[in-house]
Amino acid sequence: MSRSKALSAGLLAGLVAGIAMTVMMLLLARFDIATPLVIVGDRLSVFISPGPFLSLMGQVGGYNHLKQLGVGSTIAGQLLVGAFAGAIFGLLIRRNPARRFMLATIAVFVVLPIVVAAVALWPVLGTSYRGLPINVARLVTLVGFALCVFIFERTLVAGFQFLTRPKIESEDREFTPTIGRRAFVLSAIGVAVAGGGVALARKLYRAATFGYDGTQYKGRLVQPITPNDLFYCVTKNVIDPRINVDLWHLEVNGLVEHGATWRLQDLKGFSAVAQQTTLMCISNGLDAGLISNAIWKGLLLRDLLDQAAPLSGAARVRLHGVDNYTDTIPLEKAMDPTTLLAYEMNGVPLPHRHGYPLRVIVPGYFGEKHVKWLTQIEVSEATAKGFYETQGWGPDFITPTRSRIDVPDHESWFSLGKLSAPIGVKGMAYGGDRGISRVEVSFDDGGTWRDAEIHYAGGDLAWSLWKTDWMPEQPGDYTLVVRATDGEGDVQDWEADRSPFSGVTGLHKIVVHGTA
Repeated sequence: MSRSKALSAGLLAGLVAGIAMTVMMLLLARFDIATPLVIVGDRLSVFISPGPFLSLMGQVGGYNHLKQLGVGSTIAGQLLVGAFAGAIFGLLIRRNPARRFMLATIAVFVVLPIVVAAVALWPVLGTSYRGLPINVARLVTLVGFALCVFIFERTLVAGFQFLTRPKIESEDREFTPTIGRRAFVLSAIGVAVAGGGVALARKLYRAATFGYDGTQYKGRLVQPITPNDLFYCVTKNVIDPRINVDLWHLEVNGLVEHGATWRLQDLKGFSAVAQQTTLMCISNGLDAGLISNAIWKGLLLRDLLDQAAPLSGAARVRLHGVDNYTDTIPLEKAMDPTTLLAYEMNGVPLPHRHGYPLRVIVPGYFGEKHVKWLTQIEVSEATAKGFYETQGWGPDFITPTRSRIDVPDHESWFSLGKLSAPIGVKGMAYGGDRGISRVEVSFDDGGTWRDAEIHYAGGDLAWSLWKTDWMPEQPGDYTLVVRATDGEGDVQDWEADRSPFSGVTGLHKIVVHGTA
C-alpha cells in the first residue's frame, strides 16, 4: 500500500468515524445523558476570566450565540481530530499491518480517551439532566463516552479496511473496485449518518435554552409579583435539566457530623416558609431587566444544617446543581432564617427552568448564588469556590441598591400642547435584603430631586415599585434620573471601589424630548 493511499484512506475513515461518534453523542444528549459536546465548554469556561469572557460574548452577539459557538466548535474539533487520528492510523498500519497492532487500537482510541476524559473533565462529569446523584451521573457519563469512542474506533478500523482491502480475483478476470469507488461509498455512508445527526441536532435545538435564556423583565408590564413565565432567566446550559423526581435526591455532606440524604417528600415534611424575595443577576445593567420578584415557599436551609451539625472548621457551604453548576455562600448566611430551600414559586411547583424540584433562595445576594436543580449541600472550608468564583467574578456578591425608570421609555417624545394630564413616571427600586425606605426622581440630570411615591413595598427582601407625576414647564430635552435609599439609610450612588465583576453601581438615567 502506498503512503498516499494509506494517508487518504485514513483521513476519510477517521472523518466518517468522527461523524459516527458525534451522532452518537447527539443521540445520548437526546436521552438526557451528558456528553463532551456540552461539558467541555463548562470545563473550559472557568479558565476564562470575566473580562475576556464578556468581551468574547459581546463579539459573538451574546451568551446564547457563545454557547452555540462552543458546541459548534466542539463538533468541528471532534471531526478534525477524528480525521487527523485516522491519517496517523493509516500511516502506522501501513508500516505494521500485524493483527496485534489492530488490537492496540482499542487501547489507543478507546481506553486512552476514557482515561483522559476522566482526568480532564472530572469536575463536570457528574452532570445529569434527569437528576441522577452526582457519583451515579459520573459513571453514566463515562459509560456514554466509552460507547462513543468505541463506535469511533470500530468505524475507523472498518472504514480503513473497507478502503484498503486486497483485490478480489476470479478464474475469468480480476475484479478490482478502485479506492475512488470505495471512497464514494464510504462518503455516502458518512453523509447519511451526518444527515441523521442534523435531524437530532434540530430536535435538540428546539429543546435548548436559546428561546428563554436572557429573558428580561422591565418596562410597562412590570407587576409587584413577576409571573413565572416572565421571570428573568440566565443559564449556562445549552439544555436545562428536566428532573425526574423519582431519581433525584438531596445530599448533605462535607464537614458535618451527620451526613444525610433527603427526598422531596421528606423536605416537604419540614415546617414550610413562604417569603417574597427579589433575585437579580450580577451582570444586570442599570437599565436592564435581569431582575424579578416572586413568592417562594420551602424550608429553612438551617433546618438541614442543624441536623447535620457542621464541624469546627466549617466556614462556607458549597451548593451543587445536577447540571454541574456550583456556588458558595458563607455558613452564617446559610444559617440565616431567610435563606430557603424552595420547592414552590408563586404558589406552584418550581418550573423546570427555575430549578425544579429544589433551588436555593439567598436574599440579598446576586442570582448566581440561588443555585437551581440543587442536588448536594457540601459544608466546606473557607477556601471553597464555585463555578463563577473560580472564573473570577466577585469578590463582593452582595447586591448594591438599585433603581430603574420603566416609564416613560428612553428617547421617547411628547408634545406639551397635547398633554391633558401629567406624564406618569414609574419604576422599581431594590435594596437587597435591606429594603427600600425612599425613592427620589430628578428631571434635570440630578440638579434637583423630589420624592416619588412608593406604591408597592415588597418588604426587606424584595423590590419596591414607585411612581410620580411630572408636568414639564416648557419644550426641550430632559434627563430623568432616579435614586433610592435602602432601609439602612444608605443612598444609592456609584461605588468607585467596587469591582466591575461585583455588579454595576450608579444611577439609571433616561432622556425624553418635548415639543411645543
